[in-house]
Amino acid sequence: MKPWLRLLGIGLATSLTLAAAPSYADTYPSKPIRLIVPFPASGATDLLARAIAQKVGQNLGQQIVVDNRPGAGGAIGSDMAAKAAPDGYTILIATTSTHSIGPFINTHLPYNTETDFTPIGQVATATNVLVVPNQLPVKNVKELIDYAKKHPGELNYASSGNGTVVHLTAEAFKAQAGVFITHIPYRGTALAVPDLISNKVQVLFDSIVSGMPHVKDGKLKALAVTSLKRSPLAPDLPTASESGLPGFESDTWFGIYGPKGLPPEVVSRLNAEFNKAIQSQDVKDRLAKLGAEPIGGTPAQFAAMVKKDSARWGKLIKDRKIQVD
Repeated sequence: MKPWLRLLGIGLATSLTLAAAPSYADTYPSKPIRLIVPFPASGATDLLARAIAQKVGQNLGQQIVVDNRPGAGGAIGSDMAAKAAPDGYTILIATTSTHSIGPFINTHLPYNTETDFTPIGQVATATNVLVVPNQLPVKNVKELIDYAKKHPGELNYASSGNGTVVHLTAEAFKAQAGVFITHIPYRGTALAVPDLISNKVQVLFDSIVSGMPHVKDGKLKALAVTSLKRSPLAPDLPTASESGLPGFESDTWFGIYGPKGLPPEVVSRLNAEFNKAIQSQDVKDRLAKLGAEPIGGTPAQFAAMVKKDSARWGKLIKDRKIQVD
């Protein structure tokens, strides 16, 4: 056989082999996917992650294994995700605390939230509710602001710890309202509620899921939600924005990231599946019970949202000189 014919035959065989070989996108996923939750089990992030992951796993035909890796305000789990192989088999559910606030509170993080992760998509957002003791003589946000101005330094607000969304939401409230309220940090809002009920502390921006049951039981008063629109969990409760603080907003976002270098076809597949899952009625119902609203969108939209959110919290942290004790 002439040399050029032999080369032609090899070339054709190689081309046919390549054409027949399935692409990575065609075979992905071929095994379970690990979803790192950088917070403890049974918390809001964990419950939300499990509600969505189950549906995504069903649609993908592979199990999504939730792996709780709490600690350091979400930094331990986030670091594991950042250092994982970029093959689509380890992903992370991140929040406002881990990627919008964390970099400004902890300047020694072992990763860069902008460059060490691949955005896949936002999945949900959740609002907080402003609650006060029944003993406090206020019925709405405007009356709370007026009371705080007439009694400077007499009110205390509780938080779930320094540098948390609860803490920074209260600081944003103080800044916009022009009031002084003393910060009393707790190791979680659940520990603060008894002191709020007994009027040892007077203000708390709690998760609407954990805060509203105390309101319905008559133990606390709810003044407003912190989202720009009213919550379906409390449709009669006004927003802070419509109650005297125009534009006031403090939601917690939840989104999915992969390590940097995640193949575009994997990003596209995961984005499509997460968007599909959160629009299913059963997932919508489960999120609603958690006080969360499905969002969805593209990776680019997610990245732009986080960038804008980070700038807002970063400015507040700098202006208020907030530091972790």
